Amino acid sequence: MTLITTTNSLSKLCNKLKEAEYITVDTEFIRERTYWPNLCLIQIADSQNAAVIDVLSPNINIEPLLNIIYDPKILKVFHAPRQDLEILFKLTNRLPQPLFDTQIAAMVCGFGESVGYDTLVNKITGKIIDKSSRYTDWSLRPLTQRQIDYALGDVTHLRLVYENLNQHLLEGGKSNWLKEEIEKLNDTNVYQTSPPEAWKRIKARNPNPRFLAVLRELASWREKEAQKKNIPRNHVIKDEALIEIAHNTPKTAKSLARIRGLGHRLAEGYVGQSIIKAVEFGENIPLDQCPQVPRRPNVPKNIGPMTDYLKVLLKMKCDEHGVAQKLIANSADLEKLASFGSKADVAAISGWRKDLFGEDAINLIEGKSAIIIEEKKLRLVKYSKEIN
Repeated sequence: MTLITTTNSLSKLCNKLKEAEYITVDTEFIRERTYWPNLCLIQIADSQNAAVIDVLSPNINIEPLLNIIYDPKILKVFHAPRQDLEILFKLTNRLPQPLFDTQIAAMVCGFGESVGYDTLVNKITGKIIDKSSRYTDWSLRPLTQRQIDYALGDVTHLRLVYENLNQHLLEGGKSNWLKEEIEKLNDTNVYQTSPPEAWKRIKARNPNPRFLAVLRELASWREKEAQKKNIPRNHVIKDEALIEIAHNTPKTAKSLARIRGLGHRLAEGYVGQSIIKAVEFGENIPLDQCPQVPRRPNVPKNIGPMTDYLKVLLKMKCDEHGVAQKLIANSADLEKLASFGSKADVAAISGWRKDLFGEDAINLIEGKSAIIIEEKKLRLVKYSKEIN
């Protein structure tokens, strides 16, 4: 168990790791005051070795470590790795392959929906993780022994979690299910924000296309400013202020200053000028090029009972196969299924989900099967042969 602060020590570790079948990986970073995460530590382990790498050390070059992380022969094991992968993508402009996400694997194996790391470790190993260092400032040096032990535990416990879940997957014939879900982590669009798409993050209830066009320009300007200055987007201007500006479309610094949270100093300076330009640009976009909020499909009346019926089937199937319901379908998916049957645009009727739930759901909707109570248990049966 080692804290590594030099390139020489890191190279020695990586020479041991390069023959590993899998490695467990985690990161510690600070992001409260920046747009981009400030990477502070990378933790890594295989079945025999474990270390915390101090990436802020002036005596270290992490290239040997990146060679290991990006080695296609080594499986990289993370837990809920979206932010870890975002950091690696920002460093190298590529994603490591192949991947294993223990959070998704836990859902496939029936450990609950979006189960947290601490809970999963406790369920599988019986160990309780000391959370006292969770919100520590990882950028401060020197690190305490408690910080190092906490960081190291994130990859040493993960070894046992991975091996247990992988065995579950193999024994249950679910490895391909996980592979299909892991593919979604390989979409690079997930780890980068395009300024013209930034408005979609803002919770605005107004569906008016012109309002949305102005909001899009404002949010795009803010995203570029936040990226350029490397500060959180809400430190540039808050969401609520952007929404208010998009509603009122101020044309002058004086009218802009009336927006809560701005004031005359910001309104009359560079920020105010940029906001007014963004508003003007948004107002002049042709109507057919303004953003449109997707219309919700017309749902047939009295569809509630059928949706509830599908909820019963979903629970039955997920209990039977030991899979978290959230991974198969949510309430909106079930409503679409109840409304449109096999034509519904939902993941539940394709891939492995179709085999587990979707095909039976369609048969239920089309009256080809039914749920009955038999010896105080629910059972799905073919309608024509067993009931009619």
